[in-house]
Amino acid sequence: MAKKAKGNRVQVILECTEHKASGMPGMSRYITTKNRKNTTGRMELKKYNPILKRMTIHKEIK
Repeated sequence: MAKKAKGNRVQVILECTEHKASGMPGMSRYITTKNRKNTTGRMELKKYNPILKRMTIHKEIK
């Protein structure tokens, strides 16, 4: 079970954009939290993709 969000903090899923565009099987996703009040837009972070074996941009998905 996931923890219940407190206040403005919400859980978000980050998905690799390069992997998705390449059409390769599998998926690189990370779960993190963000402050909804400070970060109103979608998050973008550089994270490690173990399938592509390099750092790639991961964007927040709905």
